[in-house]
This record gives sequence, structure tokens and C-alpha cells, in this order.
Amino acid sequence: MVLAKRIIPCLDVDSGKVVKGVSFLNLRDAGDPAELTKRYCEEGADELVLLDITASPEKRELMSETVRRVASGLNIPFTVGGGIRSIDDARAALRSGADKISVNTAVVENPDLIRQLASTFGTQCVVVAIDAKRRTGTNGFEVYTYGARKATGMDAIEWAKEAEKLGAGELLITSIDRDGTEKGYDIAQLSAIAKKVRIPIIASGGCGTLEHFSEVFQKGQVDAALAASVFHDGVYTVGKVKNYLKSKGIVIRK
Repeated sequence: MVLAKRIIPCLDVDSGKVVKGVSFLNLRDAGDPAELTKRYCEEGADELVLLDITASPEKRELMSETVRRVASGLNIPFTVGGGIRSIDDARAALRSGADKISVNTAVVENPDLIRQLASTFGTQCVVVAIDAKRRTGTNGFEVYTYGARKATGMDAIEWAKEAEKLGAGELLITSIDRDGTEKGYDIAQLSAIAKKVRIPIIASGGCGTLEHFSEVFQKGQVDAALAASVFHDGVYTVGKVKNYLKSKGIVIRK
């Protein structure tokens, strides 16, 4: 049985507003999160991801009020990340309306937190986000934390394997090099990780055309494609993307 691929709009939120930049820099206002959420639900999005992108760099808690406002208009699975450093933080996000929590910086600094989260809430609830950048002159990829501001020295493929072993139910892989460029997903990065893990992978960073969506499913060995700019700016609707993928023989959710 072929599992249907998922299309996931992403809301990068800063100070209660959706923002978008290039390689995590030069952020611009992209709209109100609640209004965008309503639009994406109507268009047929399979899931929604909200990332409070300045919570970790500013070392503050997730903005629960924004999460509640978005969750109130949702009827699809909802993943929330940013500033989640503990079981209590995760519980607060879930109580605010999230179905899954995304963790990055905190679990790089304390990998056992993945195991704690999985044992408390279930592996299906734990999405480990990996922001990775290509190492200059090599085929490797380095993990970054604090909103892609801090290099860790860690290899992205090895970290993905470790995260799965500790209890991650899903991986959200973002190419820092491709983020916001609309030049296409980093297929080499995604397929290299996909070959080493068995849990679902969400691709993120670089989508700009309909062909990029089909390419990431056909060549990247991923289970879901996340995108922001092309949806926020009205370049494509979720429905148009799904119709295109269907025409290419890719199994997608109705």
C-alpha cells in the first residue's frame, strides 16, 4: 500500500505575525496567522506547522496565545515548535491546541529530552526538526540551532539516526541554504537522510514551483512537503499543488 503524500503550509511566527525570509534572515511580514490558517484549511491542507522562530534565540517561552488563536480555526493536524525545552513546555503547547510538538535546539543540547517526550506523549507526538547547512567543499551537512544562528559541529545524518533511536516519530528537515530561495528542495540532503531512517520525513526549504513539489516526492524519498512563501504570497493554492501532483501520478490525500 502506497501512503499518500502530505502538503503542509508552514507559519513562521515572530511577535504574533507570520514572517518569511531567506536563509532565516531579512524577515518580512507575510500576514496574520489566524487568517492564513483559515485559508489553508479551506484549500485542503493536510496539516499545518507553526514555528515561533525567535523563541529559542530570545530564550523565551512559546507564545501560547498565538497557538490558541490558530488552533481554534483548525480541523487538521497541527504541529507547533519554538521555545519548547521541557515536558511542561510541550504539555502547554498541546493544551493550547497543538497535536504534535516540534523540537530542535533543546534536544540537540539535551538529546534525552526526545526519549522523555516520546515516553510521556507518544512517539507520534514528537517531531524533531533539523536545520542543516551544507559543509563547504564536502557532501556533508551540519546541524544548526537557535534559528539557524549557531553551528553545532554535528552531522545531520548521524543526528537524524540518533533522533529516531531516541523516539522521534517524524523528522522535519530544513535546508538552511535553500530556505526562502525558491530554488527547490535540497534533494541530496533529503535523500541522504531518508536512506538512513525509517520514520517519516517532512521536506522544508526552497520550494518555488510546482515542479519542486513533484521532484521532492519522486527523488527526495520524503513523506510530506512543507512550504511557506508560495502559499503565503498566493503563488499557488494547496488545491492547485495537489491537482498538479495527481496529474504526475503521485498519490496525495484528497
